[in-house]
Amino acid sequence: MARWRGKPPKLMRWIDPRIELAACGSSSRNMPSFGHWEDTVIEHTFDHAEYISLHTYLNNYRDDTASFLACPDLMDSFIDEVVAIADSVAAKRRSAKRMMLSFDEWNVWYRTRRVRADRVKEGWPVAPPILEEIYTMEDALAFGGACISLLNHADRVKTACLAQLVNVIAPIMTETGGAAWRQTIFFPFAQMSRFGRGKVLRAQVESETYDSSYYDPRGTLEQSFAVPNVPYLKLAAVATEHGGLSLFLLNRDLSQEIEVNLEARSFGRLALGEALELRHDDLKATNTSHAMERVKPAPLKGVTVDGGHIRATLKPLSWNVIHLTGN
Repeated sequence: MARWRGKPPKLMRWIDPRIELAACGSSSRNMPSFGHWEDTVIEHTFDHAEYISLHTYLNNYRDDTASFLACPDLMDSFIDEVVAIADSVAAKRRSAKRMMLSFDEWNVWYRTRRVRADRVKEGWPVAPPILEEIYTMEDALAFGGACISLLNHADRVKTACLAQLVNVIAPIMTETGGAAWRQTIFFPFAQMSRFGRGKVLRAQVESETYDSSYYDPRGTLEQSFAVPNVPYLKLAAVATEHGGLSLFLLNRDLSQEIEVNLEARSFGRLALGEALELRHDDLKATNTSHAMERVKPAPLKGVTVDGGHIRATLKPLSWNVIHLTGN
């Protein structure tokens, strides 16, 4: 690792004093050097960088739905651990500075990841179709869990880049000279962008839990990580402008509905704006150029709002958004 001696960022800021710098963190939590690397890098770059970077790609190599939907909770742990390391460096320096996090890359990605033929086309072709991950309903649920994890850490994760946007492990697919359509993961991403603007609240969730184990290989190294006490309900809440409230709710239960009772009395009188659910009886259902709307949001029925008390019933294995307006 090349150690900065103040000159590269100093020279860059001579050109543009507004730039912000990110130090290179671990590409994933399962790297053998994770933790030690962050500590060393932040020690060297603390005075120069505003961010430390991190990446996460969710997988379902073992075709285990419960484990797959639990893995966004490891994303929460990853964020918490990097924050703890950054703050420990600040504490040793008696510094009030708080280094923020840049989630440079995140998505669901595994089908086209480990086979070279899916990643590389020999002979230098122009714009070859590579890494075209076809996303299922199941992927959309795990992806929504990742959206919730990012929202719930908005105090420290100040930038997050979905990898990628079109065709390559992407929410939008196109055909040359043909159609364009939305993959299943498009919908949680678009809804988070549309409704997740405002101040993220620290919601207190009481839910039954389950224990899981997440398989996350690295190269030829076979690795599994325990994920204990996974709440069946994963939730993020955002206080919007003009006194409204947006709720993002993931029901991870494989077979049972979840009855949600939420208290938001400090918001005064709320009114239901929109309520949407994303689910499909076939977890492997996909959207294609011939069936572009096989998986799409539908109205979430039965949501009631009584003052600051909200009730809703979430179907098994469903992603849900409830947007409430302030009166």
